[in-house]
Amino acid sequence: MFREMRRKKQALSTEECIEILEGGTSGVLAVAGDNGYPYAVPLSYAFDRKTSKIYFHGAKKGHKLDAMKRESKASFCVIHQDNVKSEKYTTYYRSVIVFGKMHILEEEPEKYYAIDTLGLKYAPFDSEERRREFIQKEYQALCMMEMEIEHMTGKEAIELATDKR
Repeated sequence: MFREMRRKKQALSTEECIEILEGGTSGVLAVAGDNGYPYAVPLSYAFDRKTSKIYFHGAKKGHKLDAMKRESKASFCVIHQDNVKSEKYTTYYRSVIVFGKMHILEEEPEKYYAIDTLGLKYAPFDSEERRREFIQKEYQALCMMEMEIEHMTGKEAIELATDKR
């Protein structure tokens, strides 16, 4: 169903991919946009190892939601490293691409769990009480989304892959 990576020597392990997803702070979500054009939008996110899902938040209306309602399939890319080596005309990179189906979370407790997971990621040292207060202020205006992961692949520059061996 999904293509095999052509340069297998540069493939990251599943655990390395998960570490990148857990450590990243933003990525690019690509959905099937209007008139057959792809629509890619940078987003904050939280990967939850317990559910193996990625959570996003946004407005309740817009291009991204319209696209998701038409077609739930999407991809999400996180770039972990992008170190340009101009003297070598190359880049030492590490990145992960996730493919899956997008869902809008409207039911409890899934919706609250998703926003709480985001809150924990971006404000890990805040108190639970303060996080709960902040979430409640914005809760009605929030649209929570999840990506149910179907396939994940990671890749790094050949120079980084060679250094590990």
